[in-house]
Amino acid sequence: MSDTVHEGDRVALLVPGSHAYLDAVHSMLARGIQVIPLDPRLSPYERERILTPLSPHLVVEDDAALAAVTTADRGLPRARPMHCTSGTTGIPKGVDSGLLSESDSAALVAEEADLWGFVADDVNLVLSPLYHSAPLRFALGTRLAGGRVVLPGPFDPAAVTAAITAERPTTMFCVPTHLQRLFAHWDDVGVPDLSSFRLVAHAGAPCPTDVKRRLIDLFPEGSTWEFYGSTEGQFTACRSEEWVRRPGTVGRARPGRTLHLDDDGTIWCSVPSYARFSYFREPEKTARAWRDTPDGPAFSVGDAGRLDADGYLYLDGRRSDLIISGGVNVYPLEVEQVLGEHPGVDDIAVYAVDDPHWGQRVCAAVVGSVTEADLTAYARERLAPPKRPKTWTFRPDLPRTLTGKVRRDLL
Repeated sequence: MSDTVHEGDRVALLVPGSHAYLDAVHSMLARGIQVIPLDPRLSPYERERILTPLSPHLVVEDDAALAAVTTADRGLPRARPMHCTSGTTGIPKGVDSGLLSESDSAALVAEEADLWGFVADDVNLVLSPLYHSAPLRFALGTRLAGGRVVLPGPFDPAAVTAAITAERPTTMFCVPTHLQRLFAHWDDVGVPDLSSFRLVAHAGAPCPTDVKRRLIDLFPEGSTWEFYGSTEGQFTACRSEEWVRRPGTVGRARPGRTLHLDDDGTIWCSVPSYARFSYFREPEKTARAWRDTPDGPAFSVGDAGRLDADGYLYLDGRRSDLIISGGVNVYPLEVEQVLGEHPGVDDIAVYAVDDPHWGQRVCAAVVGSVTEADLTAYARERLAPPKRPKTWTFRPDLPRTLTGKVRRDLL
């Protein structure tokens, strides 16, 4: 079947992550075949909804078909995987990098290797499904450097702990939910020897302050990082030591990139040629995502933030999450960060409901032991009146995507 797909073709992968999966992705990207990694658990309705506009030349749904598209090619990727946006605000869009020139391909691999220090003796421990962009990027970066990848299977704190002990990984990408579950497990069984790690990077969702501080305390000094990015591209990277000096920052622009902010806080990022993209067969949405700057073409995904005098970025949230209450702009992330500091709050999500008087009413869903009276008093001390939640809902947990993003649409 490998003879039936060619340079420029699109191949959708709907199989679980494995070493064979990595082999297939690597060999197809090396041949200029655009891989579309998708969750194999998608319902038939979801598959059709996503795949119809992407019109792949082939859909791989079993191990035999996966083996058939895999060849011995293991050169530099000539394309980026065509990941799909999360779809929390509409139909997922395919992020298309097109085919890369030889120089752009080499520059793309070099940038990741330079930033994360991938080397031949690295052992990358994979916690997230490989159809997500960050874990696949870290795993492929490790392989391209000659390192080894460890796949303990669907996330399970006990399995991950066993893999840390047995495999002595040097790198790991995770989302805050992974850390919370690992720390809870280690409270019960003890913390494993973490001295082998030189890099632990987290992203995907805001990290609670207590989780961040425990991450820094447990792992080797200088090993922990946060980065801010999206399916479309990467913006910043931040060592935890920088975060300690500037709590709440997600760091400065990655090498080769420049951040620009509109008056309303909308974040734009100019990027090198190998990091450019379009939304597949969506020219109008692509045009809205890009604009020219003195530093070259820049893109935005609608997030808003602030830059300090030293170029460190602080996120306010997504423009699509913006709440306008009584004519005042309220960013849920800002409110969540403030209220999340309360010791009785384990998790929190702020969202809006329509209100006949305010236009939108600020609401909060809370996980934890705190009472409504305590939270109301806490908010009164720390937030301006428009930002204080008017409605509190207490839940055992929050609905999240597999990458840890809160499903505000379900609240």
